[in-house]
Amino acid sequence: MSCRVLMVDDNENDLLFTRIALERSGVDYQVRAFERAQEALDMLEREPGHGIDLILLDINMPVMDGFGFLSAFEALPVAHRGHAVVVMLSSSSDPVDRNRAEQHACVRDFVRKPLKKDTAAGLVNLIGPR
Repeated sequence: MSCRVLMVDDNENDLLFTRIALERSGVDYQVRAFERAQEALDMLEREPGHGIDLILLDINMPVMDGFGFLSAFEALPVAHRGHAVVVMLSSSSDPVDRNRAEQHACVRDFVRKPLKKDTAAGLVNLIGPR
């Protein structure tokens, strides 16, 4: 089974390390990456049949942070959200961030960076029926 992943993180190194963890996980992840949250939202709006299964979302980003993305994502019509679920992938260890993320129905998990290949392998289990 293939899993389409949308990564949203303003740090090039984090995007690279996350991509490597996904590649080494043994799961067929197809990855699209954006360094700006608004660009990722624009893609979701432009391509309602995007087929994204999983969104790996950073919290601390300039202009629009991860929480701004979550609010905008949840406001999108269902046709643009599809069945995508969100995993917060952050360096934050602040319980306030975790609690705030858990207030969003689309968020399935909160994972600390860097993503490890074993954790990456289990992400596919968080997505629902397609």
